Amino acid sequence: MEAISLIIGLGNPGSEYARTRHNAGFWFIDALAEKYQTRWNTDKKMQAETAKITVAGHAIHLLKPLTFMNVSGRPVVAGLHYWKVDPAACLLAHDELDLAPGTARLKFDGGHGGQNGLRDTMAQLGHGGFHRLRIGIGHPGHKDKVTPWVLGRPGTDDAVAIGQAVEAAIGIVPLLAEGRFNDAMKQLHTPPAK
Repeated sequence: MEAISLIIGLGNPGSEYARTRHNAGFWFIDALAEKYQTRWNTDKKMQAETAKITVAGHAIHLLKPLTFMNVSGRPVVAGLHYWKVDPAACLLAHDELDLAPGTARLKFDGGHGGQNGLRDTMAQLGHGGFHRLRIGIGHPGHKDKVTPWVLGRPGTDDAVAIGQAVEAAIGIVPLLAEGRFNDAMKQLHTPPAK
């Protein structure tokens, strides 16, 4: 497996969406940028905000699409082409209905599971051969409630849990930078000892 050299957070731009569940990918990438003390720059051609960090001696590009979630594939593909990154060396962070808040999981390839940012990225790329960081936001219990749920802000307990999942995920980025995916998965997927 290639080491990760591009990390993309999926979300919707604008302050009204800032702390919504659907923006869990932005929560992650913003926290990562903050930890590594980098600044975002707007790239109009790419329709994204970009930054660069150095983790465990490896340069990693960061990207936040400035398009809405359901059309985030174009900035993703533009970033891959601009930095000449193979999709297999890319990590997309996104919200995941099928995981409880407080849970984060790594996955390579697979379907989009109804996540519109993944759906559009896969449509633009023609495949799903990239890494995903799935950040759990929980499910409202009925499919008719999904849209207001993902576009809503989580309650205090869920927000804290999502924040903890984000912190745990940031902790594995040095492993990803070195291409140590099995170690990263083991660390992220093993619950802390009580």
